[in-house]
Amino acid sequence: MVQPRPLPVDPLAEAKRQWVAHGWTDAADGMTVVTSVMRAQQLLLARVDATLKPFALSFARYEVLRLLAFSRSGRLPLSSVVARLQVHATTITSTAERLVRDGLVIREPHPHDGRAALLSLTPAGRELVDRATTALNAEVFADPGISTEDAAELVAIVARMRKAAGDFADPRPQPEPL
Repeated sequence: MVQPRPLPVDPLAEAKRQWVAHGWTDAADGMTVVTSVMRAQQLLLARVDATLKPFALSFARYEVLRLLAFSRSGRLPLSSVVARLQVHATTITSTAERLVRDGLVIREPHPHDGRAALLSLTPAGRELVDRATTALNAEVFADPGISTEDAAELVAIVARMRKAAGDFADPRPQPEPL
């Protein structure tokens, strides 16, 4: 990936200056938070996408495979996948359909609920997600681009934001500090 030359000024700092100059001082900090987090997400997603490209996986497909691989039996109800990944059911359904098409997941009827479905990881899916995880760990997760201390602080800040938004009731258990 070609790195563009750095800009002579931070465009988000300039945006904040413009917000204040236009009289939106009460919203300037919030605008800066939102746009900063969105830019950070773009930077991280670009690294993740580049790492997953050789595996023909999007991050959404990777997340479903990894979640299934983490489960004791390699299978979960579709509703559990939706809840744990915190995305809309139609998103998981379309992602699951692509994984089924590619032979990485099998969609099975739920043994106790005739209306529900189970997603089961195939051996090919397990092998692929394990290789993709090795690559992500080496190329992205081991060095996300910020210090260990900053990473721990950022995770804690975002956890508080997510808790306030209703993502979960209690942030414990938290991973050990990074």
